[in-house]
Amino acid sequence: MASRLGLPLGGDADCALQVGEPGLQLQELGPDAAGPVRVDFVEGALAHRRLQGGGSGQMIARAVGIQPGVRPAVLDATAGLGRDAFVLAQLGCTVTLIERQPAIAALLADGMRRGRLDAEVAPIIERMRLLEGNAIEHLRAWADEAPQVVYLDPMFPHRTKASLVKKEMRVFRPLVGDDDDAPELLAAALALASHRVVVKRPRKAPAIAGPRPGYTLEGKSSRYDIYPKRSFRPAG
Repeated sequence: MASRLGLPLGGDADCALQVGEPGLQLQELGPDAAGPVRVDFVEGALAHRRLQGGGSGQMIARAVGIQPGVRPAVLDATAGLGRDAFVLAQLGCTVTLIERQPAIAALLADGMRRGRLDAEVAPIIERMRLLEGNAIEHLRAWADEAPQVVYLDPMFPHRTKASLVKKEMRVFRPLVGDDDDAPELLAAALALASHRVVVKRPRKAPAIAGPRPGYTLEGKSSRYDIYPKRSFRPAG
C-alpha cells in the first residue's frame, strides 16, 4: 500500500495510515492527536442512520430528486468518507464516487470492502462504484452514460479554529486543503449532468462562483444549492 500510494514507511509526519485488524485508519500524530478516522458503513453513525434515518424525506434525498418511481443515477464527485453516497445508495440510487486524495480514497475503498462482508450492507455497497483521481478530469473525459445528478460537497475554506473541531477536519485539512477549483468543478458538473447538479454548502456560505442555483433547500447548518436542467419522470 505504501508503494502504491507513494508514502514512506517511517519518518516524521503529521498523520499516518495504519493497517490493522479493524481495517485501515488515518491517525493524526502528536501529543494532542485526535482519534483515528475510519470508514465504517456497518456500525456507528451510518448504521444508526441506516436503521433509524428519515428515508426519502431526508433533505439530501429531496435535493437529488428522489421521489416515488425516481431513483436517480448519482455521481458524487467529492466523495470524502462516502457518507452521503452511502445514504443515497441505501435509498436505491446507483452512485459513482470520485475521490482525488489517495489516502482518503484508500480509506473509502477499505470501508467498502468491509461493507461487502456484511449481509445487510453488501446490497447497498453493490450500488456504489469508486473512482480515484481528479474529479474535473474524470467529468471532462466521461465516456459512460451521463449521470442524472452530479453531487458536489467541496471543502469550504474555513479559517477559524472552531471550524476544525471535528477530528475528520483536523486530519483532512492538511491533506486536502481547500477546494479552490470548485468553480471549475461546478462547470464540469453542469456540462455532464443530464438532469441536475446539487451542491452542499454550509448554510451561510456563498454559492460557488458561476451560474446562480435555480433554488435552494436550507437546513439548520447546511443547505443544498440545486442547478436544474431537466425534470425527472417516474419509471413506467
